[in-house]
Amino acid sequence: MLTIKRAVAPAFAAALCGAGCLLSLAGGSAAALQAASASAAEGETDLVQVTLANPLAAPRPSETIALDLRDLTQVAPGLDLKKIVVVDATGHPVLSQLVDMNGDESLGQLVFQAHFGPSEVKTFRLRVGQRLPATRDDFKVYGRFVRERHDDFAWENDLIAHRVYGPDLEIWKQEPLTSSGVDVWVKNVSRLVVNDWYMLDDYHKDHGEGADFYSVGKARGCGGLGIWTNDGLHVSRNFTTSRVLANGPIRLVFELDYAPWDVPGGRVAETKRVTLDAGSQFDHFESTFTGAPGPLSVGIGIAKHAGSSSQIDEGSNRMLSWEPLQGGKSGNLGCAVVLLPGSKAIPNETQADYLLVTPAPANGPLRYYAGFAWDRGGHVADRAAWEKEVRDLASRLAAPVRMSLVPIAGAKPRAAQRPSQP
Repeated sequence: MLTIKRAVAPAFAAALCGAGCLLSLAGGSAAALQAASASAAEGETDLVQVTLANPLAAPRPSETIALDLRDLTQVAPGLDLKKIVVVDATGHPVLSQLVDMNGDESLGQLVFQAHFGPSEVKTFRLRVGQRLPATRDDFKVYGRFVRERHDDFAWENDLIAHRVYGPDLEIWKQEPLTSSGVDVWVKNVSRLVVNDWYMLDDYHKDHGEGADFYSVGKARGCGGLGIWTNDGLHVSRNFTTSRVLANGPIRLVFELDYAPWDVPGGRVAETKRVTLDAGSQFDHFESTFTGAPGPLSVGIGIAKHAGSSSQIDEGSNRMLSWEPLQGGKSGNLGCAVVLLPGSKAIPNETQADYLLVTPAPANGPLRYYAGFAWDRGGHVADRAAWEKEVRDLASRLAAPVRMSLVPIAGAKPRAAQRPSQP
């Protein structure tokens, strides 16, 4: 951990923010950058220096940095996030997002991204200034409830897209489906496509951007779960309610509620929180279970399809698969599930899914990452590259960015320190 006198060590970059957000940009267009720089020159106040260190001898592209208001106010009492912009070491504004972590309409976090080379240390400053609205092109994440398509919830970033199924699909006369699996939409463009694909309603065909080639059915898809017992995997029905808590431009956070379903000895309900950041192949899932009759084992799954194979290294807390899409004519897909460092897991399977079975925490949510890559998407070329992508994620989780906050003269600091958190 990077230690500096009077420094605060807040939640590391992968720590999740909560609830709704205020969309904002400290810079963006050339005109906006010039205006912000000119404003700084006229006497804006720098309050906090943020020092970030990559402990890995490997690059970390698109690393999300989440600064918690509790930590910031310890080094700069009275700090108002609505008036804070982020600037890099040269004074240039950096795109950032303000986030309400729990839906109480009170801002709790400041989120931005940084690219790190191997073992690189970077510094940023938090400056009192005018936050400017984000432009359309700044948005790299998006998610929404899709009432017009039988209550889907769909979401995406610049690399991947997903959907899960809502209540109306269960009673659709043409093709009803009850499934809490996680569907996959592959794409080879960085722009956001969900709205366009739903509008055209022809997303099973590739018109040059990708398509919905993946079949989730009643399986777990890519990262869905169920409760595992001696008599198999017990899964919920479709989600019943949804709410978007943060919707970009950098970070998307939403929650899905699943009504109680039968497990041996009782019934269990789930609230699933999903966080997806710009530039990431992986979603961060947090599942909170209520009503459990006792300790729970959770099976996190990847659907079995023709030609697919799975891989779990001995003693590993991660699982990956590789499979041809549409018999290989639409390329290949890699999916993976990665648990947090120190998690215990046992491989298992059903007729429909490969599973990684892990105990749910006695207190708090079960946290894990799941994601995918398409070999025609332009980022992961083959299975070997996908295996490396999964290993790299596990390495980043085990060695988070080290962060320190140091007040700049006039901030009236109070000494405080908190450990880094996953």
